[in-house]
Amino acid sequence: MQDCLDYCDLTDEEVELFAEHEHIPQEIAGPMACSLVQTDEGVEIICSCLSDLVSDAMTQGAIDKAEHVLHVYAEFRSAHPV
Repeated sequence: MQDCLDYCDLTDEEVELFAEHEHIPQEIAGPMACSLVQTDEGVEIICSCLSDLVSDAMTQGAIDKAEHVLHVYAEFRSAHPV
């Protein structure tokens, strides 16, 4: 995954969570997320994915997972304000 992250500022965790949300391999999610993060609309799409994962985790009672995704989401928003 490092090749993708060499040319964009996404973390491994952000790419992993995007892949989880989209139900795709990380090898595909990396380039997709790197492309999305180039536009405000793409940043909003990634934010929506992360928000969905928080909601899903809360619904399933997976509080630790929800807290982890919230942490990743906060870091993403800090690095990519729109």
